[in-house]
Amino acid sequence: MFSNIVNRFYDPAFAQRVFDWLVTSGLRILIIAVGAYVLIRIANGAFGRFERIVAGRSAGFASPVETEKRVRTLTALLRSIVFVLIIGIAVVMALKELGMDIAPIIAGAGILGLAVSFGAQNLVRDIISGFFIIFEDQVRVGDSTVINGKSGTVEEIKFRTIAIRDLDGTLHIFPNGSITQLSNQSRDWSKYIVDVRVAYGENLDHAIETLREIGQGLAGDKRFESLILEPLEVLGVDSFGPSEVVIRCLLKTLPQKQWGAGRELRKRIVSGFIDKGIEIPYQNVSVFPGGRGGSFGVRLETGETAGAAGE
Repeated sequence: MFSNIVNRFYDPAFAQRVFDWLVTSGLRILIIAVGAYVLIRIANGAFGRFERIVAGRSAGFASPVETEKRVRTLTALLRSIVFVLIIGIAVVMALKELGMDIAPIIAGAGILGLAVSFGAQNLVRDIISGFFIIFEDQVRVGDSTVINGKSGTVEEIKFRTIAIRDLDGTLHIFPNGSITQLSNQSRDWSKYIVDVRVAYGENLDHAIETLREIGQGLAGDKRFESLILEPLEVLGVDSFGPSEVVIRCLLKTLPQKQWGAGRELRKRIVSGFIDKGIEIPYQNVSVFPGGRGGSFGVRLETGETAGAAGE
């Protein structure tokens, strides 16, 4: 049997057919393999450049570990998709050169793709949405966000889901494709709004100047100077209430540092207004018995009215 095989190789006609196949289909298969290899190398180089671009764009806003993790997650998905596409196309082309009928393979792949598109359309939508959330750097782990009306801190970002935990400790998980509204409250910087109520009889210019002094004192405190990005902005009179004028102030801080600095600011405003003799109006609730029916009456009094009644 072995001798028959050897004799066949020495058959001029068979040798010619092998040679013809090698210089035609065999050469094309070699070119396909080399082309697939070159495309994969080019794709890897492009992904390396992509990593550097994304990392450079986020370097000023995220830690190196967080940036590297996000970029590697993106490139790993892209590498897998491109690798499968290139290898799949190369294998189909090589099978065609080997004389196989690739029409059933293409038809089967089309049917499979159609079935997957119908059965997993929500999954595909979630993955595509997650890719763009990560690629566009819309939100990061640790950010304070409001997603579809739920507020909390981002704990995990995946290609299919994003998870946030609210102040009660509840973990909310949203499929990326179902996110219709995403508000990032701690991107790059944060602001704290303080509405200060001042009695109508007070000198508003004096109250505004006192607020600026309080803001300067807070910014000069060693505990908060590194957290505050800009001096306290006093916008002026914002609205009128039943017994008070509302002055709005804005405090710009580092991301997620607005609450601690804002609480300290509120405390200093109360103390500062008391020291300066600036009245912050308030209401007293007086409950008194009614007539024979046993009902009760309620009377609301402002600070000035309550003071007069006490005299």
